[in-house]
Amino acid sequence: MPEHVSIYQSLGVSLLILVALAWTFGLAYMLRRGRFEAAVRRAGGHTLSALPHQRQAGPHREYVELTPAEQDAFAGLVRQLGGGR
Repeated sequence: MPEHVSIYQSLGVSLLILVALAWTFGLAYMLRRGRFEAAVRRAGGHTLSALPHQRQAGPHREYVELTPAEQDAFAGLVRQLGGGR
């Protein structure tokens, strides 16, 4: 080790190298794992049994009848925001 380099500098460089290597290996692992899971999904693999079954239709629509005054106020707001050209 050169005389002008302190122990803290050499430890810092070593730590940075270790962190960079760990990050690189972790990223490669995540990308490889994601590619594998996507391939399983494309091949028609089974779904997770812990997830509840998803319904095909959305929830029923709810609506409230507006009074004529509320309809006029809403139309004015839409015009004000630039929607009523």
